[in-house]
Order: sequence, then structure tokens, then C-alpha cells
Amino acid sequence: MFKETSRDEMLALLERQRAAFTMARPEPLSIRNDRLERCARLLLDHGEALARAMSADFGHRSHEQSMLTDVMPALGMIRYSQKNMKRWAKPEKRHANFPLSLLGARAEVRYEPKGVIGVVAPWNFPVGLTLAPLAQAFAAGNRALLKPSEFTERTSELMAELFAKFFAEDEVAVVLGGPQTGQDFCSLPFDHLLFTGATSIGKHVLHAAADNLVPVTLELGGKSPTILGRGADVERAAERIALGKMMNAGQICLAPDYMLVPEDMEHKAIGAVQASVAQMYPTLLANDDYTSVINRRHHDRLTGLVDDAVAKGAEAIVINPAGENFEGSNGNKMPLTILRNVNDDMKVMQDEIFGPILPVKTYRAIGEAIDYINAHDRPLGLYYFGEDAGEREQVLTRTISGGVTVNDVIFHVSADDLPFGGIGPSGMGSYHGIEGFRAFSHGRAIYKLPKINVAKLAGLKPPYGAATARTLKMQLK
Repeated sequence: MFKETSRDEMLALLERQRAAFTMARPEPLSIRNDRLERCARLLLDHGEALARAMSADFGHRSHEQSMLTDVMPALGMIRYSQKNMKRWAKPEKRHANFPLSLLGARAEVRYEPKGVIGVVAPWNFPVGLTLAPLAQAFAAGNRALLKPSEFTERTSELMAELFAKFFAEDEVAVVLGGPQTGQDFCSLPFDHLLFTGATSIGKHVLHAAADNLVPVTLELGGKSPTILGRGADVERAAERIALGKMMNAGQICLAPDYMLVPEDMEHKAIGAVQASVAQMYPTLLANDDYTSVINRRHHDRLTGLVDDAVAKGAEAIVINPAGENFEGSNGNKMPLTILRNVNDDMKVMQDEIFGPILPVKTYRAIGEAIDYINAHDRPLGLYYFGEDAGEREQVLTRTISGGVTVNDVIFHVSADDLPFGGIGPSGMGSYHGIEGFRAFSHGRAIYKLPKINVAKLAGLKPPYGAATARTLKMQLK
């Protein structure tokens, strides 16, 4: 385990970055583009090594999956930011109130960098969820301090080494350490802090940032529901749900957490998920395509969720196509377990699962499914499968979630031009798209008045008189 970085060391880095940021202003867009290009070079030259480090940290992680879900999306966000930042950075004309607009008053908003951005990245996608927000922070003209997870120690150490190779410390620096370092990091007086992780930790991050009035973007999680409508193509839906749930062994903030299906379609839907898993993963233990649970603690937590549900009346359906002996394995791989007959007394229906467990609940009418979702915390993602436009619109207009994918799962996060974020317990604020650029920018109001004495002409200064009365009469209607 790497040593903890002290709060004083982190504060010194932050102050050095802020001083360099202030000294360099205003920086041309070419400097921002150069930083983004160095991020791209880092990934292109060392993406394979980062994927190997991630696999070592997980005990096993699919190499192709790491390239597809960490390296490729991060590079995509870098290229997207390079392409669009000139347009995003243009001052935006705003309306000046009548009659001042006729007299030459002008209003605009300039999107200016905030300064130093803190990024706390999680272990489940340690490269992608570090580089993607960094790309938008750079596009907005900022410097950054990065705190990767201690759970992915090799990946974090490699990122620290690579960023030091490609960047000066006053541009971007990686801070290594465990929980204490993380707590101290979140207490620093950043100009903006982005945290990706569990809702329970997000509350502490918000408290820590509040002492310095640091604006915060929280990317959390929750129990993302997946609804099968009556008109859904069950086999196609099951394949996509299985893919989303098995990817990264379900360790995704946007993973389909539980499935809502019509009562008379339950057995067909479960059978279709079983068939899809078997087709994609005919074996699991020695299958390079299937990722391990991150560590024994999380493995035991997930096993405990299944045991608790079964003890309270759930039926567990373990999908183990090759009949392999997971108990005899010295690793942390887990097969997908489907749980039937679940209820809210079970722990698996109370907190985000973050692993290969899929509870199934049934409903009689779509309104019942909607009511269940609305009775619980607003999720990060919501997924609807079906071809009935009216039913789909009921789901969309009567529920609230961070984002939605229709007839698939997770994919809305892959659209760089869409904001990504939660609402309520699933998050605060968003990035990706122009929203990310603006999250890391200060929208500065600029108001320009003409030489004419507007205050006197409009009766805005004492002694008040006829001009004041005219202004009030014109405006108060």
C-alpha cells in the first residue's frame, strides 16, 4: 500500500497550481488543446499498460473491457472536448433591458476557468472516470489535482507516474493515499470538486467541501430500475440487460440494479436472461472476458446480500453455465444470481447492489411499476424496454432519474453530448456535453453601459421626480 499524502503536501500542490493559473491568465485555447492532446497521447501510448494494471488490481479484469470502457471513452471525451471547446468558450450575448438596450447597453456572459479542480475517482472505472472529467476541466482552462482510489493501487501508481511524465505538477498532479488522504483531499479549498462514488461517502464529501464553500459535482449511484413493458421483445431485452449486468461484474454505477416485469412474463424473462448469459459466458472462472469482483470484502458483502434475501423468502437462481465450483476458487469471481420474490425488507432491495445480483419484481399494470420507482430514491439511470409509445411516455413523464436509456441499458452515458449526472441521492450536477464545460467554468456576467448618463435619464438617482415616475409607470404593468 502506498503511503498517505499529508494534507499540507496536498495544500502546497493546490497553492502552487493556483499561483501558476493566476500568473498565466489569460491562456489561449491553444494551451488548453495542448493539454488535451497530451492526455490523448498518454492514453494512446500507455492504454494497454493501464489495462494490465487494472486487471492486476481486480484479480482479473477483461483486457478488452478495460480498453472499451475505460480507455476508449476517456479518449472520446478528450477528442470531443477538443472539437467543441472553441464554440463553448465564446462569449454569449444576453438581452439588456429596454430602454437601456436602445441607448447602447450591452450584456454578455463569459465562460471563464474557475482555477483548480479536484477530482476524486472511483475504483470501478479508474482510468475513464479520471481522464473524462479531467478532459472537461482542461477544456474549460483549469488546473487539476487527482485522487484515484486506493483499491486500484497499481493503476493509481501508474497514473501518478504517467501524469508526472506528461505534465508539470502545476498543471495536473496525482495524489496517492487511502481513506485519510481522501478525507483531507475533500477538505481542501478547491475552486470546484468532483466526486464519483457511493452515496454514503458523497454525504461526507459534501460536508467537507461546505467548510470552504467549494462547489461540488457528485456522481453517485443508486438502484437503477429496468422495466420490461408488455410490448417488449423479451429475448432482445434480456440480452441487453444481461450484457449490462455482467459487464465489469455488475460493478457499474449505471448497472441495471433490479428488473420490473409483468407477472405473466416473469418466467420467460428470467429464462431469456439465463440463456443470454450462457451464450456470452459459457464458462466464467477461466474466462478472460469475465471480470472479477474487486476484492474479498466486496465479494463477501454480495454473498451476504444473497444469503439475507434467501433467508427472508427469496428464490436464488444461480447462472453457472458450466457448473463450475466457485467455492473452490481462490479468486473473487461470482456468477450472476437472479433473485425472485424479493421485497423491501431484504438488504438487496435497500442499497445499490454493485455486483452480479439481479432481483426481479413483478407488476400487474405499468402504473404499479411507476409507483414503486417513485416511492424510492431517484436513481442515476432508468431503463425501459417496449414499443408502446404511450406506455413509454408514462414512464418518462411520471418518473424522475438522472438519465434514461430506452430499449437498452447504460448507453446514455456513452453519448458525449448528453449531460451525465444524477438527481437527489444519485448525484448533484453533471458533466459531459456543454454542461461539463460549464460545470468547470464560471459564467461571468459582463454589462456595458453607454457614455450617456442612464441613471439621470431614467430617474434612477435622487432627487426623484418626473423621470422616475415615467420609469415606474412604464415598468410596473
